[in-house]
Amino acid sequence: MKRINVILLAFLFPILFSCKHQNKQKDDASSLIAETVNNAEPFFKISLAQWSLNKPIFAGDLDPMDFAEKAKEMGFDGIEYVSGFYSARIKNSENPEIAFQQTLDTLKAKSEEFGVENVLIMIDGEGDLASSNKDKRESAVDNHKKWVDAAQYLGAHSIRVNLFGSREPDEWKKSAIMGLQALSKYAAEKGVNILVENHGHLSSNAELLVAVIEAVNMDNCGTLPDFGNFCIKRSEGNCAEEYPKYQGIKEMMPYAKAVSAKSYDFNEKGEETTLDYKRIMKIVKDAGYNGYVGVEYEGSRLSPEEGIIATKNILQKVGKELNQ
Repeated sequence: MKRINVILLAFLFPILFSCKHQNKQKDDASSLIAETVNNAEPFFKISLAQWSLNKPIFAGDLDPMDFAEKAKEMGFDGIEYVSGFYSARIKNSENPEIAFQQTLDTLKAKSEEFGVENVLIMIDGEGDLASSNKDKRESAVDNHKKWVDAAQYLGAHSIRVNLFGSREPDEWKKSAIMGLQALSKYAAEKGVNILVENHGHLSSNAELLVAVIEAVNMDNCGTLPDFGNFCIKRSEGNCAEEYPKYQGIKEMMPYAKAVSAKSYDFNEKGEETTLDYKRIMKIVKDAGYNGYVGVEYEGSRLSPEEGIIATKNILQKVGKELNQ
């Protein structure tokens, strides 16, 4: 009986050892995969769009001149300015030209002090580059030139512009091309890009916007895809017509020189509740983009700081998963 047990044990031992070895290999492989994910870095860099902090700025709780410091405190290495947070104080000063330069001097000094990169400036309130009225369009081009100069001085690679204009597609396209060409020619001499964001009306029709960019046909004229701004028509404060957002992002990405990661709210898992971030960032990756992605939280349930960090976290998580 003992001899039978010994023979049986001798027969089963290799099998048991083999199973245990295979299980150990599986465990080791799982650990290696997990370690690879943890050690992976996103395929892009993350910047902070100043608009994410519009509530404390408008409330007077945050001085826009301290943007670089605030961004660094929150762990960002790149920043995206909003011109509107500085325009009023400049225009209302005794000498706007001097005030403008003093503002730029301070912003540049602070960005250097806190070690953040000036990525771009988002321009608003300087006229309509897509206006059908020639005089208004040319005035808008002239108004934007000082911000091109500002971007060059700050070391920012781009300014973001809007194309509002006519609601009639052919008329809008014609005027948008002329406005963009004129400004892009000036900016090319300064080494600055002119980027158009999908920012409402016909500029949120990605197919039409891409046609404008292709017609301008200049290396320094491109797009800034925003994950959420695809409403073409509004009615009583609500979106009445929206361009397919994932399709729009995919169409705009080949011309993108910056990306805006819009966010509104997050669930308990840290997922954005209205946008499929992994799907979007795969589109971004497949386009070969590896520059800055700007966090632009625009929600109301979370505080600006909480929303910013939640957006940054999901970008890092998805970015690592897609970069395995």
